[in-house]
Amino acid sequence: MEQLLVFATTLLLALAASGIEAMMSHHGGQLVPAIGPAALPPGAGLSELELANSNFFRRLREMIMERAYEDAFNDIGEEATPPLKPVDTSHLDSPPKPRLLESWPMVKHEFGQVTAVSVNREGNPVIFHRGHRVWDVESFNDTNHYQKIAEGPIEDSTILTLSAQTGEVIDESGGGIFYMPHGMTIDRNGNMWLTDVALHQAFKFMPGHDYPSITIGRRFEPGASRNHLCKPTATAVATTGEIFIADGYCNNRLLKFNAAGRLIRVIPQPPEFLSLQVPHGLTLLEHLDLICIADRENMRVVCPKAGLKSSFGEGTQAATIQEPDLGHVYDVAAYGDLVYAINGPTADMIPVRGFTIDPRSETIIDHWGKFENPHSIAFCPNGSAMYVTEIGPNKVWKFELV
Repeated sequence: MEQLLVFATTLLLALAASGIEAMMSHHGGQLVPAIGPAALPPGAGLSELELANSNFFRRLREMIMERAYEDAFNDIGEEATPPLKPVDTSHLDSPPKPRLLESWPMVKHEFGQVTAVSVNREGNPVIFHRGHRVWDVESFNDTNHYQKIAEGPIEDSTILTLSAQTGEVIDESGGGIFYMPHGMTIDRNGNMWLTDVALHQAFKFMPGHDYPSITIGRRFEPGASRNHLCKPTATAVATTGEIFIADGYCNNRLLKFNAAGRLIRVIPQPPEFLSLQVPHGLTLLEHLDLICIADRENMRVVCPKAGLKSSFGEGTQAATIQEPDLGHVYDVAAYGDLVYAINGPTADMIPVRGFTIDPRSETIIDHWGKFENPHSIAFCPNGSAMYVTEIGPNKVWKFELV
């Protein structure tokens, strides 16, 4: 808080001293600071003064809030558990193969549709599920507006933390907030990023907080503007602070934001030659500076440049993995410089299973698992375990890597 106050004071002094151009009004061919009566031309009314001051202080508040968000994003806290060390695959001769742990979970659960899974800083899986709510043909109209607002938010706890050892529920939250949960990512600082396709919003929840510190999109308002989302599906967060949102079922685009939640890039954009059809899952390969997308209806995985290191290469041709047996790709997860993916029901001749992909060679290098309707995949940050969720049956599977 002291740093924020110092920043605000310094900003006020700097703006007052320099008469920053963004806060000035143009009168008679001269730039005049719009912060007091002397700033206005002769005959100017009080309403003009009030307007000038209002604009000045509104922008000041915006700049202070942006700084606060950025500070909050990087504030881990003195008592926070250090993040698990990321996985290193440089010494491996072949990709690890997932092997199902049939004894996990050791307890029985009755979940709703389990749409997402991520792993927290302690190595425990956290799931996002819909409780008793189900997405069906009556959930949305032709303009993508949610039709069951009157039912209210899901009262069940939609966010459940499971023990990595036993699978029992060790924490729960998220009741009375969400209408149709979809995507979840937990970043390296323990912040939880969630999407709700009914609300048409994405949220950042800081650890231990019941209210979002950042909200992107407008509540129950589908749209394609800079301020709207339409059924957002997934998020990915870089260690450098940038946020990627898959937007989603309607807009078929990715949005890249800075740590404060300000939009800085849209993917694709001219002259970028990339057509997405329901970008359904995201994962970052930061070492390769790639953002890989489960391009569901195009039945492929595409990996354009993420632009984390520099903007050089943004808009160039994306790495593309598309094979006849890939089917509808529902989610992707990074393991070192590899991508593990899951498909969903596509055709009778295409098995529902997992894939190991090397985006550098644009090839599928392994197949694994057998599922019915998988929806999400995530790795423990240190690579010690992998989790897959399904939405019918509503289950969470744990795999070890051998």
